[in-house]
Amino acid sequence: MISLKSKLRAVLSFLLALTTLAALSVWPADIPDAVRQALKQASIPETAIGIYVKEVSGKQPVLAVNSDTAMNPASVMKLVTTYAGLELLGPAYSWRTEIYALGKIKDGVLRGDLAIKGYGDPNLNLENFWLLVRQIRQTGLKEITGDLLLDNSYYNVAEGDPGAFDGNRYKTYNVFPEAMLVNYRTSALHLIPQAENNTVRIVVDPASELLDLKNNLKLIRGNCGDWSNQLHVEVREQQGDNGRITVILSGNYAMQCGQNTYHLSLHQNSAYVHDLFKKLWRQQGGSFSGSVRNGVVPNGIAPLKVHHSPPLAQIIRGINKFSNNVAARQLYLALGETMMPSNGHTSVSLEQSDQAIRRWLLAKRLSFPELIMENGSGLSRQERISASQMGELLVAAFHSQVMPEFISSLAIAGMDGTMRNRFRGTLVAGRAHMKTGTLNEVTAIAGYLQDHKDRRNVVVFLINHPQAANARSAMDALIRWVYERA
Repeated sequence: MISLKSKLRAVLSFLLALTTLAALSVWPADIPDAVRQALKQASIPETAIGIYVKEVSGKQPVLAVNSDTAMNPASVMKLVTTYAGLELLGPAYSWRTEIYALGKIKDGVLRGDLAIKGYGDPNLNLENFWLLVRQIRQTGLKEITGDLLLDNSYYNVAEGDPGAFDGNRYKTYNVFPEAMLVNYRTSALHLIPQAENNTVRIVVDPASELLDLKNNLKLIRGNCGDWSNQLHVEVREQQGDNGRITVILSGNYAMQCGQNTYHLSLHQNSAYVHDLFKKLWRQQGGSFSGSVRNGVVPNGIAPLKVHHSPPLAQIIRGINKFSNNVAARQLYLALGETMMPSNGHTSVSLEQSDQAIRRWLLAKRLSFPELIMENGSGLSRQERISASQMGELLVAAFHSQVMPEFISSLAIAGMDGTMRNRFRGTLVAGRAHMKTGTLNEVTAIAGYLQDHKDRRNVVVFLINHPQAANARSAMDALIRWVYERA
């Protein structure tokens, strides 16, 4: 006859087994009702989603749905790149840009070429390039009799078609990484409605001798709407080596839109840098009338000046808060420095960056067999990661020594970045630090959420489906559910 003590032991063992099973296996049936309803309204099947929710100090996930399925994360992949960058390179890491005088300098005159060698600075914008030019003038150099030589040899990356991804070759997000890249080769077209004469004024920044602008915009009354998609932009490249570009803007622009900026990347890098350098050098009182060419700085020459970027901890804020694709790709290439051989090779490649990421993950005991990284930015149709892998990466980042820099780089719900207009005025505002991602047929969000009991949670929601663009309400419903859960 079985004793009462044995029966109680059996019951307790059974209950323990059920508890363990529940902790290890969270089924699609456990999707919160609000999330399921929002997915249904968006016509997105539950098979097209990946969810992973876990307290940062928890042993098992709170919710896991299709969490081991490799999916395209879009720009959420930047979390992998930036976290790896902080740990492998360090928050204080900075990119350098070296200036060389290829000739004798006497009485402020350089009898030869001025060379600029880039190492991939992703923050060499207009302001910082102006500072670089000023630093050159501060050496006492005033006149350059030769040419401007640009050295991009630090990147061992094949040239590609910027329009290959989506056909928009002049969009700034499609700019390829270059070791000597200035301002992402961007021309900003500032649109300014002028009611007094019923026109739209366009101001180009930086002003360029290589750009011919034809303004056929019509100022109208009415709601603004999606103003950028109402513009028709035609780009004509002139034949020859002069690098001139004609841009024709037509269509309607509503007065209620106010001032806006339309960004284009129009020129080849050498032409863009040459045009900008000439202008800034002359503004600084220098003399230069040479041409531009690409080349390699000879070995054994000491730089005339070295310009340093802001620290990585500052640069990743632009990458994650505002989803800067080009900067993410330049950072991804910088990771390859940790894999550079000691046999004299002085360039980095995508292959080295991939090796660096995988070695780093292995050292952290994170097994990500499904991970595919093409360029580290998420602007890719090939990149893959599962929701659980992204979630466990975020858990590791929370317990890392670079946690403060990493979390502070994420957009804050209802406050800034790509989360500026989400959850504004709600209890979630200010409590969620997230990275969003969007491509055609892909929507994703991942990051940290402090719930109403002050528990810090990792939240990952990936969707790969033709109706993914309609998934925002489902994602917001999940975040609210995590915030409110008991």
